[in-house]
Amino acid sequence: MFETLSERIEKSLKMLKGQGRITEINVAETLKDVRKALLDADVNYRVAKTFTDEVKEKALGMNVLTAVKPNELMVKVVHDELTALMGGAHVDISLNGSPAVILMSGLQGSGKTTFSGKLAKMIRSKYGKHPLLVACDVYRPAAIDQLHVLGEQIGVPVFSRADEKNPVKIAREAIQFAKQNNHNVVIIDTAGRLAVDEQMMQEITAIKEAVHPQEILFVVDAMTGQDAVNTAKEFNSRLDFTGVVLTKLDGDTRGGAALSIRSVVDKPIKFIGTGEKPEAIDLFHPARMADRILGMGDIVSFVERAQEVYDENTSRRISKKIAKKQMDFNDFMEQIQQLKKMGNLKEITSMIPGFNKMTKDQDVNLDENTFVGMEAIIQSMTPYERTHPQSLNGSRKNRIAAGSGCSIQEVNRLLKRFEEMQRMMRSVQKQSNPARR
Repeated sequence: MFETLSERIEKSLKMLKGQGRITEINVAETLKDVRKALLDADVNYRVAKTFTDEVKEKALGMNVLTAVKPNELMVKVVHDELTALMGGAHVDISLNGSPAVILMSGLQGSGKTTFSGKLAKMIRSKYGKHPLLVACDVYRPAAIDQLHVLGEQIGVPVFSRADEKNPVKIAREAIQFAKQNNHNVVIIDTAGRLAVDEQMMQEITAIKEAVHPQEILFVVDAMTGQDAVNTAKEFNSRLDFTGVVLTKLDGDTRGGAALSIRSVVDKPIKFIGTGEKPEAIDLFHPARMADRILGMGDIVSFVERAQEVYDENTSRRISKKIAKKQMDFNDFMEQIQQLKKMGNLKEITSMIPGFNKMTKDQDVNLDENTFVGMEAIIQSMTPYERTHPQSLNGSRKNRIAAGSGCSIQEVNRLLKRFEEMQRMMRSVQKQSNPARR
């Protein structure tokens, strides 16, 4: 997510490094590159131009701060403007109502159904509510089945009517069911289409008028770029939605939708989806996203995500061992299991300040299968070898390689990554606890 954009902006801002002061000339040169990077990332042209004009005006206006180096000053200005561009502050979801009704909208394939399940799981765990999922896509039987499967996975009930083809009637009946069964949040998954059409808009408008939702969330696939922004404008003109959800930010997206959509429709981005797993959902924080775009990581979100899956006692025990450099392969295996629970690995590591730079020139392939070979190698070690990593000599490595079905090079690579993870975890500890720096 934003990897290419981040690299391009960072390279552009380096143009000011070594400059004695900010001038109209060097700022113009720097921002010309920044604007091109934004346009290549599929940011709306007017948004990109307005953004760079604002940065230029503020950078030149702040040049009185002679104690601050020009490139550092520009990074601050760009960060502040990126944050403002994406909405400034996080806007929370409204769960007022008896029950609170959340209406999902968007095109077919945007990820509405999957996100509905993720949102239900988050609302139950984070907000302590009792959600009900409602299947109102009467045109695609697979959507109803998918929602039931998701509901079963996360332990949230699903209301559906196989014999009813009127989504408005289903939505009304679902509200009554929720009231009778103590569900204080109702999430309505609606039908999507391959393109915006009048029949779909009339249908979802009728559902809105029937259930009076507290929230209308527009779900958009971030990989569709400017098409996503245009679709959002169309939906907003008809529904006046309350917030945007960006899905598939773990994919090969250039990020333009996230940077454009807030300015174009003037509605906050409330959530992002970062993978297929039920826990792959995050609240959208503009300042934190600006940190990540500028390569600063997002240690706050990393720690929050870790706290959701880590057992406090286990975390405290391992933290002490990391601080004392006593981490062994049993701890390493435990860390692997916890990291897998945290979600998409590439997205998680992007939150760690400096991680991408640290691994840029290394053979690090971060995907769902990253840990399979590692786990096989560790499981082929003896209990003594797991607790005494320093004991792994040549003959032991050969035996472990044969037992795990891996090469000796892969065993050596694991040992190297074990050392890298020790350093990384110590770095995370320092970032999250300044007193230890």
